[in-house]
Amino acid sequence: MNAPPTGSHDAAACLVNDSGEVVAFCEEERLNRRRHSIYRKPRLAAESCLARAGITAADLDVVAIGWDTEQLFPGRFRDDREFLEHTVGLAFGDRLPEVVRVPHHLAHATSAFHASPYEKAAVLVVDGNGENESSSVWTFARDAPPRLERAWPRSASLGYLYDAASTWLGFSFLNAGKTMGLAAYGRAAGLSTASLAEVDGDGFRLALPGSLGSSGPLGSSGPLGSSGKATAAGRATAAQIRAEYETTVAAWRGLYSRIAGATGPDRPEERLAEDPRAVLVAYTAQRAVEECVVALAALARKAAGVEELCLAGGVALNCSTNGLLPGPVFVPPVPHDAGVALGAAWSVRPPAAAPAPLDPYLGSPVCDPRGPAPAAYGLVRSELSVEQVAGLLLDGQVGAIAEGRAEVGPRALCHRSILAVPRDAGVADRVNRIKDRERWRPFAGVTRAAHGPRFWGDVGHLSRYMLGAAPVTPECRATAAGVVHVDGTTRPQLLTGGEAPVVGALLDELDRQGAPPVLLNTSFNGKGEPIVDTGDDALRAFRAMDLDFLILEDSVYRKPYRR
Repeated sequence: MNAPPTGSHDAAACLVNDSGEVVAFCEEERLNRRRHSIYRKPRLAAESCLARAGITAADLDVVAIGWDTEQLFPGRFRDDREFLEHTVGLAFGDRLPEVVRVPHHLAHATSAFHASPYEKAAVLVVDGNGENESSSVWTFARDAPPRLERAWPRSASLGYLYDAASTWLGFSFLNAGKTMGLAAYGRAAGLSTASLAEVDGDGFRLALPGSLGSSGPLGSSGPLGSSGKATAAGRATAAQIRAEYETTVAAWRGLYSRIAGATGPDRPEERLAEDPRAVLVAYTAQRAVEECVVALAALARKAAGVEELCLAGGVALNCSTNGLLPGPVFVPPVPHDAGVALGAAWSVRPPAAAPAPLDPYLGSPVCDPRGPAPAAYGLVRSELSVEQVAGLLLDGQVGAIAEGRAEVGPRALCHRSILAVPRDAGVADRVNRIKDRERWRPFAGVTRAAHGPRFWGDVGHLSRYMLGAAPVTPECRATAAGVVHVDGTTRPQLLTGGEAPVVGALLDELDRQGAPPVLLNTSFNGKGEPIVDTGDDALRAFRAMDLDFLILEDSVYRKPYRR
């Protein structure tokens, strides 16, 4: 689980069986409809996973959480029963499961490696902070226990550096994707940025002055922060870490203010791409993360003695950085904190089967008998015809799809997506209006694997879950401009088989009709909402948004006034 009091956001639950097979995975936000589920128990998510398996909480053998709660909250809970009641809120009865606390970075690393197709890999975890570290390098192999190679303290947090840029820009720290999208305008303009880090073969050091700049490695032997000193370079409680976070982020914001010559943007959020200071701050932070992660990736590969590399932690959602990494790179669909629910479970029961990339469609099925019937929404229904839907898309209409089990993670992978033919940039403008997003934010493209080279560069496994930026081709610029960002990249998804049957069939139909077989693909959700989960969510969102049609399993729904 990822759950409070340690997991303050992105609460999630995952259920694996004795063979390490993932039975179900669910983020609490999908069910309670509160984005990121800040300080929320993953009770609904856990109940959903149990229902999927047909068992109750009393049938569980182990509950694993992806944090060392005993270090972070010493003495807070009398026993495991009180801890479980606070953390997840399930009724376990007389049979209490074993409780295992998995260090946060170990849980992240485990989720990335066991989701990958590799037998052995270097694993790099980069986030805001774990218990004592902000970045860590591991060696994982299927036939050996994981080995921690290096770790960097909280004072060296690239997550804090990026959080500060995001909040300077007026975003939440959970809106780092906006900062990344804005940074592309600096890359496109060829901006020169201040250097925030010193990078060498031994890692990196950050540019904050004084004690906050002490960002050398913690080392690879002995417990992390073994001195026991409650500082940014050692063990600390959750309250101490929070105070360190606020001090460090404030120092970074002060540095950004000096770089920009202002304490914040001059333009409103909708027009930040026109604000040179805002673009400069976003690109300065982005360049620092890119330089450091590239150096850490090389160090991780050297330590593990292999080229295969896995990434996890919130910074692994930075698609622009991921796309710069050479060689075989794998990022799971849940590299953020929700993913430690999976990593904690796999730390207890690692997969027994031969490695294969994780199937991301582990969430709720679209059909939910608890919701109202589609007729209650006053919509017009027809049978799904792929040929007719392709025609609607080619006519410039924008639709949504909800089929099968929901994908996990923050990227829509064609089971809960909004779709359009991206023939020009005007399509992106319309979809941004539909989603009530800033017009400067980019969209991703999806096509069949066989057509990928026509539209963008090869980013390997990163295109499986839409987690790597790729340079686009001239054909993509000419025929699919709606998925081309200002810096000439897109965040592609490639369909390799039958993982998204309806979208795959639509791509094939576009190709049959002589149109470019590529679609704009973005998450199906309104502003401030999580991605839709059930069919009921999809119908409500469709009725509320300015969408032209909805594909719901084998049906197509239209609004009466748009027939």
